[in-house]
Amino acid sequence: MRLLCVSDIQGHADALAAVLATAERRGYNHLLVAGDLCFPGPKPLETWQRLQQVKAVCTQGASDRALSTLDLAKVQPRSDHERERLDRVRQVRADLGDLIVARIARLPPIHRMPLPNGQELILVHGSPADPLEPFTHDMTDQEILALIGDDPADVILCGGSHVPFDRTVADVRIINVGSVGDAPSGLPEDPETPGAPLLWARHADAVFIELVEGRLEAEFFTVPLGKPTPLASALSTTLPRA
Repeated sequence: MRLLCVSDIQGHADALAAVLATAERRGYNHLLVAGDLCFPGPKPLETWQRLQQVKAVCTQGASDRALSTLDLAKVQPRSDHERERLDRVRQVRADLGDLIVARIARLPPIHRMPLPNGQELILVHGSPADPLEPFTHDMTDQEILALIGDDPADVILCGGSHVPFDRTVADVRIINVGSVGDAPSGLPEDPETPGAPLLWARHADAVFIELVEGRLEAEFFTVPLGKPTPLASALSTTLPRA
């Protein structure tokens, strides 16, 4: 059994398609998605339709809850940025339609899944103690223990913080799958010019989880979204000239 695990798609249907195309070359049995599916876009409906097409198992993330339950009539924006976000909520709701928004509202915050080796896996956007509070790679063991909660599984599969990591605390394995729609940009080296870094326009994170001789193995991979740009060129186009 091989599971493809992603999170934080955020309506980036093209990034999701790139991840699925890469994963299909290896093959997988099920797609697990740890929340933040469709908002803020740019293609929320296409994202939802693709997830339904591949029968993805999804949990509700922070943006999913806000998108589907926020009472816009009671929200008073305090800045232009907040006003723009509220306008985007209205637009995404209109793009998805009432039926899909209602389905997003009913997504479970936590999904428990038995594994063939007798272990149990939790799929959650944030953490078992608080589905909206994510684990981060730089937390102490004590901070992680507080978010594991009182009824942990053997494996916690999560997102929310956008930075992938694999860590075991108190015999509980936490696998953060990173982000499809909002992964932090990296600075890999230009292979044609040693020592000259590149600025990736965007990339998507994903993880394969597979049982090998009864042991759970996690294989992290990234999918570049567009061609990398030389750093010097990127800076010349984004920084004002003196």
